[in-house]
Amino acid sequence: MSTSSNMFKQPKAVWAVAFACVISFMGIGLVDPILPKIAGPDGLNASKTMTELLFTSYLVVTAVAMLVTGWVSSRLGAKRTLIVGLVLIVIFAALAGASQHIGEIIGFRAGWGLGNALFIATSLAVIVGSASGGFAGAIVLYETALGVGIACGPLVGGILGTVSWRGPFFGVAVLMGIALIATITMVSDLPRPATKSSIIEPIAALKHRSLLTTSITGLLYNWGFFTILGYTPFLMGDITAIQLGFVFFGWGIFVAIFAIFGAPALRERVGTPKTLYGAFSLMTVLSLVIGIWSQHPVVVICAVIASGIVIGLNNTLVTTAVMSIAPVPRPVASATYGFVRFIGGGLAPYVASLLVEHVDHGAHLPFYIGAVTVALGAIALSTVHGALTAADQVDAHAEPAGEEQDEERAEELALGEVD
Repeated sequence: MSTSSNMFKQPKAVWAVAFACVISFMGIGLVDPILPKIAGPDGLNASKTMTELLFTSYLVVTAVAMLVTGWVSSRLGAKRTLIVGLVLIVIFAALAGASQHIGEIIGFRAGWGLGNALFIATSLAVIVGSASGGFAGAIVLYETALGVGIACGPLVGGILGTVSWRGPFFGVAVLMGIALIATITMVSDLPRPATKSSIIEPIAALKHRSLLTTSITGLLYNWGFFTILGYTPFLMGDITAIQLGFVFFGWGIFVAIFAIFGAPALRERVGTPKTLYGAFSLMTVLSLVIGIWSQHPVVVICAVIASGIVIGLNNTLVTTAVMSIAPVPRPVASATYGFVRFIGGGLAPYVASLLVEHVDHGAHLPFYIGAVTVALGAIALSTVHGALTAADQVDAHAEPAGEEQDEERAEELALGEVD
């Protein structure tokens, strides 16, 4: 039976968590269409710099929380950790929607980031532990949920944002509340791992050159990625929240297609290193295009949508590279990588707004810097070219995993691996 057919023959527990995954990943781009509205007179009259902190607080807290998710889930168990994460998201999303000041939303987005880290770190483990059809089918289902969530988040944010900037926050709270009820009632407890995770393992793992190098690559790439995602809404002219939602929906569709289908096909055809060099080069060019023509909304919109292609490729292949060549257990490598890369993603939009605010004609500068960081990411990646090529060759000649190997991978993931 094929992986695709196995993917759709799943127990209710898997679909409950997959639905929650879609809503969780929606949160990444949900606020994009409402950023100008929050900053405007019909919102909170917040400065662009304060508005960009909605990304920074969310992602930086998510990054730091990645260091402890394995420690938490190995003690509470996967289902309880999942529930705690969902409860935090529901509470803080609702509080963000009810806020009267931008500072309150920034703080509540931080709490949302903590819940999201706990949820993301555990959802893949639960899907793998509960899915039928083996590990491969479960991964395809998880990647599909990720892609649908990233694609739909900006569109949902735009639709609800036409009513009020508060709409997207309340919408997430309601949808995650439904997901919470479904998780409590449909998901069974998974066995806790025999060995509890150490809280210092993710930091200690940075002593390994391959993991440090690929993590720094992720940080540099995410700097360019979140500069585009976080600041371009202010460059698209006088368009409505729903129009912004459709722009980022188009972007998200490309992210999903190239993450799920394009990345595996190109990896098999030309290999991980060459695919990533090409993707990083194109992203560098697109960042420069946005920087040079930042005063031309149509050019910015087209470049943003096109960037979804390279972001989809990079999201899948950089993460796969980390998992393939890191000389530590997968959950530890994933926590380490998540911590480093989300630090870059969290700081980039805030730095972009500071530059624009304090430098004359500064709208170009964040994207020039983003282009440089992505180019540096490609250079950093080239120092582990041999290890990436070797990992591709090993995977190409590996035998399909059996049920016993699937169970071993599920046990690893229960410690807190994230994608």
